Amino acid sequence: MAVGTLTTVPVPAPRVIDRRVAGGAMLLAPLAALPLAVVAGLVVAAGQAAHLPALATAALALGAVALGSRGLHLDGLADTADGLGASYDRAKALDVMRRGDSGPTGVATLVLVLLVQVGALTAANPVTAAAGVLVGRCTLSMACARGVPTARPDGLGATVAGSVPRVAAIAVGLAAAGLAVLLPGLPWWRGPLAVLLSYAVAGALLWRCTKRLGGITGDVLGATVETAVATALVALST
Repeated sequence: MAVGTLTTVPVPAPRVIDRRVAGGAMLLAPLAALPLAVVAGLVVAAGQAAHLPALATAALALGAVALGSRGLHLDGLADTADGLGASYDRAKALDVMRRGDSGPTGVATLVLVLLVQVGALTAANPVTAAAGVLVGRCTLSMACARGVPTARPDGLGATVAGSVPRVAAIAVGLAAAGLAVLLPGLPWWRGPLAVLLSYAVAGALLWRCTKRLGGITGDVLGATVETAVATALVALST
């Protein structure tokens, strides 16, 4: 479920999708996204080796990640921004998010977040580029932890909301921070700080969405991933 939902890697569909499977999928999200992280790192390495402009290399790396994830999280970011900017009426905001189009708020948010990601990635190396992709997916377990409600009775959000035990969600964050100490070419504290800031920004967005929308949706999950990736890349850029 994790690989099939978060990437374009062809895998068999899960036989059963219940709370246990959904929670496990969100916990395994960083591992499922490893191919995307590897692709991002390889594109950055190839661009640097070929002496391509840093801006072009960064855009190609992010484009490859978006292609490998079907643009799922970018779509969620735009839809979430449209919903939050549409109305203080919860039902209307959710209706706007369900539509397939993107309004000016969603487009502007998407462009601004991508500009931040591209700008930060121009100063990244292959390892930090891959790390930024993975840190963003680590926050999915937090967004799906026990106690986080769903905004709708159906959809991806309803399937995964509250499916991850809090202890397990905390363990993912601690593991990410611990492994980030090993990032080469950076002070030991830089990686854990990037993880902490990414969780803080994603958590703030999650809090806002649960207050305004009553819980999470699949779009909200995508928005938390993209904001966390942007934060991690900025924190890891040199």
